[in-house]
Amino acid sequence: MLDLICSYMDAPGEADQEAQFAEAKAEAESAMTDLIERVRKAQGGLRARIFAWQMQCYRELAGLREQPKYEGARMIALARCIWLDAGAELVAKGALDAAGDVVFLRLDDLLAFEAGRAGDLRAKATTARADYEREKTRRAVPRWMTSNGEAIFGVQSDESEGVLTGLPVSSGTHEGRVRVILHPAGAKLERGEVLVCRGTDPAWTPLFLQAGALVMETGGAVSHGSIVAREYGLPAVAGVAEATTRLQDGQRVRVDGQNGQVVLLDD
Repeated sequence: MLDLICSYMDAPGEADQEAQFAEAKAEAESAMTDLIERVRKAQGGLRARIFAWQMQCYRELAGLREQPKYEGARMIALARCIWLDAGAELVAKGALDAAGDVVFLRLDDLLAFEAGRAGDLRAKATTARADYEREKTRRAVPRWMTSNGEAIFGVQSDESEGVLTGLPVSSGTHEGRVRVILHPAGAKLERGEVLVCRGTDPAWTPLFLQAGALVMETGGAVSHGSIVAREYGLPAVAGVAEATTRLQDGQRVRVDGQNGQVVLLDD
């Protein structure tokens, strides 16, 4: 929330957020009216009325699209509390050194312990924690993982010199300076800069107020960054392999959200 307030404070005086919202709302209503009229001319009044109702439902209910994710996260938090309580019991019984170690065990391990046939839970937790710490050092996240465990980190593409390619996820074109950001907390982004990151979630939203365009290493047309970029009218390209290392702060680029290209304008 503080980052969001700071973004508003750093915006120039003419960037009236309420006026921008009213303008965007008017544009959306105009576009909806135009679409309904086109349906009326092409398919008749009944289809147009049905389409208008569907559009209205979408506008009224779109804000609930994050509700399932919120409820899922809430259930995970509740399960974690229960899991940690079990960890505290295992510490009391001398099976673990810390309650937090229980998150590195499987349910089968706990059931086996209760049945008196578990192995060394402390050793299992230590091994699993070591694997976890090793995975945290990865600099790239697989774009796809198959059912047999194969990890696919990118797609080979025919890139010409000075052009990075990815998936077009939000149309438009913008030229600006690159700002590579790996974590949103405390990040500083000047108005109009091109936000280059691995991916986004709701914590990144305040940065969209300042960004002129978005480039992501991961994601697709329905990922968080892509959806929010379209809502904010920002050109965006996703799936640009190693964008955070191939692009450097201060580089001037042109982001083409229609064709999925990031064109380097200087070295």
